[in-house]
Amino acid sequence: MTTIYYILIAIAVLALIFGIILGFASVKLKVEADPIVDKIDAILPQSQCGQCGYPGCRPYAEAIANGDIITKCVPGGQPTVIKIAELLGVDAPDAEFTEDNTPKVAFIHEDMCIGCTKCIQACPVDAIIGTNKSLHTVIPDLCTGCELCVAPCPTDCIKMIKVEKNIDNWDWKVNPDLVIPVMNTTDGEKKLVVGK
Repeated sequence: MTTIYYILIAIAVLALIFGIILGFASVKLKVEADPIVDKIDAILPQSQCGQCGYPGCRPYAEAIANGDIITKCVPGGQPTVIKIAELLGVDAPDAEFTEDNTPKVAFIHEDMCIGCTKCIQACPVDAIIGTNKSLHTVIPDLCTGCELCVAPCPTDCIKMIKVEKNIDNWDWKVNPDLVIPVMNTTDGEKKLVVGK
């Protein structure tokens, strides 16, 4: 019975020694991350589609921080380019992500869907719902337009359709220097509302 106690004490001492070594190493060998990379990565859509030429959003964020162009993210589109440009303090270039610069989302023709789940497996943002041997559908609000689900579909039932402009996705270009005259109707007082 005493040998079991000796074994348990030896394991506890070894665990304590290795814990101290790991704690010391984590403090001494800590690598500081670039905060701008973290901020750019938070702006990117995290679809990990690879259309930018990098294996994921984090490597693309690192490349942007090192001087790469900011217009390569197809799923993020122009809104992402504008946010990154504001973060970096540069002018946002116009980027043509599609032939008419309109964002697109996937659409599944449900009468052609055979329920193979290949599109679900290819979707990096889980925008497609459905199960095996039943029809699938796309949740448009989650779809980033990366087109990764189109190629694996054996029946060619997935098409990319344009996102129509509505009040939620309209590009509201407001001049920050805008001056709006306002009149209070109760007391007739006039005042100016200045943007900045």
